[in-house]
Amino acid sequence: MVDTFMLTVMRHLPTAGNKQKQYIGWTDEPILDVSKASYQLPWQPETVYCSDLLRCKQSAQLYFPNAQCIEDPRFRETNFGEWEGKTYDMLKEIKTYRQWIDDPFGNQPPKGESIQQVERRLLQALKDLPAGDNHHFIVTHGGPIRIVLTLFSPEKTDFWSWSIPHFSVWQLTWENETAFREGKRCTSISAVPITANPTT
Repeated sequence: MVDTFMLTVMRHLPTAGNKQKQYIGWTDEPILDVSKASYQLPWQPETVYCSDLLRCKQSAQLYFPNAQCIEDPRFRETNFGEWEGKTYDMLKEIKTYRQWIDDPFGNQPPKGESIQQVERRLLQALKDLPAGDNHHFIVTHGGPIRIVLTLFSPEKTDFWSWSIPHFSVWQLTWENETAFREGKRCTSISAVPITANPTT
């Protein structure tokens, strides 16, 4: 259908902290050395939106080397506060951490952001996407992607039920742009595989 509206959200490539399974929120790490690969993607958009953190900017440039990349801090990962840089094993005995794992919407990292705060800024960024374009592309982080999928999935889902590995691409489809702008659940979600080909 001509009126179909699509949102494609992509997770950035991995960083050193990601490999160590650390909570990397606002820490501005670069991606690992994956610059010797090219990515086979089925689209060639003119514009891509991304978090202003380095790992997303670098990933967007690799995914879409010919696109204009527009940075927006509202697409950032959660600020993990005192848990930044720590791992599950380092935190698992801490009561506030266990409470957050059990109920991420009712609890938050000390000196960090709640999921509600991330959700508010993320939704505002989505609302501010230019009207009239029926397909937007966003390179962001695992947390914001979980929020998007939880909020807009055709069926109600749990925040932690989504697995968002690096290289993952999710495409959400609405009947039209109006449905998206009104915050309605999408009609379908699909995971789109991408592959990397070495260039050397």
